[in-house]
Amino acid sequence: MVASASAAKKSPAVGGEEMSDGSGSRMGVVGALSLSVTSSVAIVICNKYLISTLGFFFATTLTSWHLMVTFFTLYVAQRLRFFEPKPIDARTVISFGLLNGISIGLLNLCLGFNSVGFYQMTKLAIIPFTIVLETIFLNKKFSQSIKASLMVLLLGVGIASVTDLQLNLLGSVIAVLTIAATCVGQILTNQIQRRLKVSSTQLLYQSSPYQSAVLLVTGPFVDKLLTKRDVFAFNYTVQVVAFIALSCSIAVCVNFSTFLVIGTTSPVTYQVLGHLKTCLVLSFGYIILKDPFSIRNVAGILIAIFGMGLYSYYSVTESRKKTEAAGSLPIAAQMIEKDSAPLLGAKGSPRPENKAEESFDYMPRTAKSAFTGR
Repeated sequence: MVASASAAKKSPAVGGEEMSDGSGSRMGVVGALSLSVTSSVAIVICNKYLISTLGFFFATTLTSWHLMVTFFTLYVAQRLRFFEPKPIDARTVISFGLLNGISIGLLNLCLGFNSVGFYQMTKLAIIPFTIVLETIFLNKKFSQSIKASLMVLLLGVGIASVTDLQLNLLGSVIAVLTIAATCVGQILTNQIQRRLKVSSTQLLYQSSPYQSAVLLVTGPFVDKLLTKRDVFAFNYTVQVVAFIALSCSIAVCVNFSTFLVIGTTSPVTYQVLGHLKTCLVLSFGYIILKDPFSIRNVAGILIAIFGMGLYSYYSVTESRKKTEAAGSLPIAAQMIEKDSAPLLGAKGSPRPENKAEESFDYMPRTAKSAFTGR
């Protein structure tokens, strides 16, 4: 009787703690999503001025500077004890960084060797390919409601942003490689954080030097191939340097929020968020910059927003059902499951962690090219 009374007294405390953790996790996810949207839209505006007004067309090289500044910022932060670095085995983090760097370079090449319309189609294809890969290799299940809402979203973004569709063999091959590298990279961003129990900050700190190194070496050649101009021969005025510094500062938030969003939600949710950014950037151009638009553009944005609303509704509903199902488990089982959850990287994830998968034997994608805002 004494044990029963004691257990009865402790049960509400455990439930209250879980409710507090759930509320904190939701607030963390909302904060990550908000930071991602705000910083991405800001960097698009900054970089659009760099390109259109100041004539700085060197996207890949600029992205390498973004990653280099991100690394040094995180280095100072860890020296000041804002976070504790966590070692990751060299093979994993180097492979991870190289893949991300290659992915960014491929995105820029894809835009350079394809029409804008085909490039937009390439970005739209990332979501269905991610779903296919996660279904095959991670046994993840996506409900029909989620799939239908994503189809509505992709239809809307396609109507709003896809114009011409000019195909060529080289551009198509680059597009396929871009999709593969981006999908695998974003899935690994999520899986590394969950399986190795590292936070988004720790993972970004460990991988950003390798990503930056890849782009520092290849960036000038890629940019010269695409623009026929030499980044080292550019006239760096005070205004250009000031906007490059501003772009690099915003990129720290973009890179950090990218890892944070993918770690606390999923690669598919990050892609949905990316399409929201696209709609916001298009709307900004129509309203503020007076860019030309048509009824088709407006209709596409409205359809996309409707699809995002459906995706959010079904995601929250399914997450709530999973939470309620987990809440019906015995207290001991809940405590075991809670102890096996990742520390920081996937705190907001509704999916339980499989302890048998804590070892990570195979080798994410940082913020996409700053010029795409994705």
